Amino acid sequence: MKNNVNSLIIILIAYIISSCGHQGDNSNLKFQVGFSSELSAQAQDGRLVLLISNNDESEPRFQLSDGLNTQLGYGLDVEGLKPTDRAVFDGSAFGYPIENLNDIPPGEYYVQAILNRYETFNLSTGHTVKLPPDKGEGQQWNRKPGNFYSTPQQVSITENGGTLEIVMDQVIPEIEEPEDTELIKHIKIRSERLSKFWGTDVYLGAHVLLPKGFDDHPDARYPLMIFHGHFPRDFGGFRTDPPDPNLEPDYSARFDVKGYNLIQQQEAYDFYRRWTSDDFPRMLIIKIQHANPYYDDSYAVNSANIGPYGDAITYELIPHIENEFRGIGEGWARFLYGGSTGGWEALAAQVMYPKEYNGCFAACPDPIDFRAYCAVNLYEDKNAYYYESDFKQTLTPGHRDYLGKVDASLRDMSWRELVLGTKSRSGQQWDIWEAVYSPQGDDGYPQRIWDKRTGVINKEVAEYWKENYDLRHILERDWDKLGLELQGKIHIYCGDMDNYYLNNAVYLMEEFLENTKDPYYDGEVDYGDRAEHCWNGDQENPNHISRLRYNTMYVPKILKRIEESAPEDADLKSWRY
Repeated sequence: MKNNVNSLIIILIAYIISSCGHQGDNSNLKFQVGFSSELSAQAQDGRLVLLISNNDESEPRFQLSDGLNTQLGYGLDVEGLKPTDRAVFDGSAFGYPIENLNDIPPGEYYVQAILNRYETFNLSTGHTVKLPPDKGEGQQWNRKPGNFYSTPQQVSITENGGTLEIVMDQVIPEIEEPEDTELIKHIKIRSERLSKFWGTDVYLGAHVLLPKGFDDHPDARYPLMIFHGHFPRDFGGFRTDPPDPNLEPDYSARFDVKGYNLIQQQEAYDFYRRWTSDDFPRMLIIKIQHANPYYDDSYAVNSANIGPYGDAITYELIPHIENEFRGIGEGWARFLYGGSTGGWEALAAQVMYPKEYNGCFAACPDPIDFRAYCAVNLYEDKNAYYYESDFKQTLTPGHRDYLGKVDASLRDMSWRELVLGTKSRSGQQWDIWEAVYSPQGDDGYPQRIWDKRTGVINKEVAEYWKENYDLRHILERDWDKLGLELQGKIHIYCGDMDNYYLNNAVYLMEEFLENTKDPYYDGEVDYGDRAEHCWNGDQENPNHISRLRYNTMYVPKILKRIEESAPEDADLKSWRY
């Protein structure tokens, strides 16, 4: 028995020594990353991201995602990085989905580095922060004009590690501004409110779709439809030419549809023909550009970290557009709609500015009740990444398909964002919610709703979110003040298999709305059976079609609302030619 024990001890010691030696070999893997002096002689601040891919289907900077096909990413904050300096990626650099460089399996890879460059902002709050400004691309780190990057190169990663050098010698070019057409105009104004907050000139933009006959009816004044959503490069989904007969059909993996590019062109052309038909009501439609250093849009509300975007849009941008393009300019003639981010914005703007808008149509809105912050209850759960249990850890799901298959956890999503930026600076979804909803920290950056590494929820921050941005809570808390102003204005639509579990919050909101009294909310909540993100209330067509018809599908309900609610002296004729 004693000899057997001694033998086991010897075997165990040998295993430990061999394991430690193997780990030591892997720890030699390093990447030294710098930039060419030809790009800039100035020291740079920013987030340096190292991308590693096992395929050359596209550049590695386009292959980091939440899904199963994601490749590898590692991030470092750099301050004052000079052309002669080299930032070092080693086992201490945080990565996703393989957290440690040393654990990357040996093999052939393609590597690329990119620097998301920061600028310094002196906020009106007295804080100084370093953030990536939008450069007209809609806050896309891998496409942002001015960002430095390297040409992808193939490397061998071996068990013995080694040091590999990468020099960024490319810069992403500027983006051309879209040109005006007969029906689509582009405007940009300096916001006094936002410029004061950020300590530098800040502009708001919009793409304006004019009605047919705009120039021929100078006395007509028009209702305004505000299509909220992610950063629009132009007024998309509007095409004056028939579909391109030479366009090679593509395949949409999301919808499992062949030739989706042809379908999109046909829908865009059909919208143009309907918009310019003799019997279509004449209105203005706008898509707003309000990208900021944290995201591709502001969520259209006032925020301690983003600034007073709600006031700037409502009291600066929209009146300017109505004055420039003969809008009616009164709350009864303004309507909000959009999906996902745009769905939340439509509902939030209606709730925050109840008299300024006459109805919202919120499709698949981002979480509107933080008891269902996707799959997390911010008020009761202790950890966002794991369901509570005495003896096991079950990851909180982040993304599913319509049959419930999960391909990303919430931890996956958060860790990918942490690779792209610390202090809520990734420019991604969870970080912008944090930047908009959170109080400002002592360092000038948003306070974390949860620890990005561990998932532990900060209950004090959650309480701040509840009182300021939980739309269901705000409505329930203030219904005695808001009810009459919002009666008949709230319309919410969501698929019951939303990929991000957004339907859960809609259920909770519906429960409150259907029990409202004095007055009853008198709106609409509807669900799409087995429908994914972004179902918008169309019970007749599949999601891949209805998502292309936002600009026309709510018009009948808007006209009905105008007829029921417009004041007696309202202009109901000049725009009905």
